[in-house]
Amino acid sequence: MNSRRIMAAFPSAADEQVTLANWRQHPFNEWAFRNVRELLPTANIARAAAPAPLSFAPRYLDDLSFANPRGETVGVGEALRASHTDGIVVSHRGQVAFEWYAHGLTPDTPHLIFSVSKSVAGTLGGILADHGKLDPDAPVTRYIPEMESSVYGGSCRVRHLLDMSVGIRFDEDYMARDGDVMNYRRSTGWELPDPAIPPSNLRDYLRTLRPNGAPHGETFHYVSTNTDVLGWVYERACGLSYAKILSHYLWQPMGAEHDAYITVDSRGAGRVAGGICATLRDLARFGEMMRNHGISNGRQVVPGWWIDDIRQNGNAEAWSRGDLTKVFPRQLPQQVVHARPARNAFCRGRHPWPVDLHRSGQ
Repeated sequence: MNSRRIMAAFPSAADEQVTLANWRQHPFNEWAFRNVRELLPTANIARAAAPAPLSFAPRYLDDLSFANPRGETVGVGEALRASHTDGIVVSHRGQVAFEWYAHGLTPDTPHLIFSVSKSVAGTLGGILADHGKLDPDAPVTRYIPEMESSVYGGSCRVRHLLDMSVGIRFDEDYMARDGDVMNYRRSTGWELPDPAIPPSNLRDYLRTLRPNGAPHGETFHYVSTNTDVLGWVYERACGLSYAKILSHYLWQPMGAEHDAYITVDSRGAGRVAGGICATLRDLARFGEMMRNHGISNGRQVVPGWWIDDIRQNGNAEAWSRGDLTKVFPRQLPQQVVHARPARNAFCRGRHPWPVDLHRSGQ
């Protein structure tokens, strides 16, 4: 289609010496987001034997304009280039209406999706609950007894992990060069080891996390480690690795066309909160499934009652007391998922660079 843009692939990691430690400064850091397997160990998430078909009704949207927060008129193509977008897929009424790729990304290339991995994990929880594998209201320690001495012990329940309402002492500051996020990244293998700090792995690190004094369930507090603990709960509930659980219960039933994969630490624990790499077209299938009340390719993959819970339930007071406005305005590699079930539309985009969306006209 006319909107597609594909640039030459970037050099290899050996040529460019790309490491996790220097990706922020490296001129080819978008290369790293598409070649994670050359930087970190990963576990495969197997695709479906017969992928769910995609229907295409392409429209040229590059010149479609909108007003940015400054009141300036900006075209879609201009905005995508200004925000360093690698790719975007827009689906309308079950058909792919717009597909745009840049910086070497292609329809067959898995791309790191960062915290959209959390949405995948939360969706998977409903499937496991519907299969009788998981009790969302059970204490975390029913599945992971060794977490009793951590913030995830005592009254902390699986529901608190799903709702990001754990009363945990953790500052999700991605720009800090020391502190909670750096220690977390080191435990996952996403940061080079510090000779002054003993080696760690993700699950040993999770057991060190402590409460902040707030009761669980009363305040929205966005912390990535909650989702990593959630993935650990799933493994204990199913007796399988997270990658195999995701493939068996969601990725294959959904009809994924391509294998996805997830980064793992030195002991094979997946970074459930932000380590999945997948193609945009398979994420379009995921979005279409959610728009259709959990149905994909004629099959009920996600239980309808879980979709209703996502859309209709929640704690408005906990949300208002939360820290959403402190987390997301920071300049981060952006991932965007936007669903409008009432208008039969779904949009999925990926920005590899730290982007201020207001400055870039989004």
